[in-house]
Amino acid sequence: MNLYRHIVVKGRVQGVGFRFHTRKQATKLNLHGYVRNLANGDVEILAYGDSHALQQLLAWCRQGPQWADVAEVIVNEHASDEVLSGFEIR
Repeated sequence: MNLYRHIVVKGRVQGVGFRFHTRKQATKLNLHGYVRNLANGDVEILAYGDSHALQQLLAWCRQGPQWADVAEVIVNEHASDEVLSGFEIR
């Protein structure tokens, strides 16, 4: 079953390659959506795909890339009519 998840990652997550590595993980998991930096220093992810793949992405987000220091991951179900194709950095 395909689902949407809105994810906000808090901590030292900007300037450490978080967006690049998120896109790499999401693409490997065949997820669609985007990742972007927020003005407050957080990283926002909207991901769409298989529930098992979304769980794997969430597990990765809790660690992040090598130089990240993830303090918190907030996950919400997201209802959307937006058609997502590929996974992009915004």
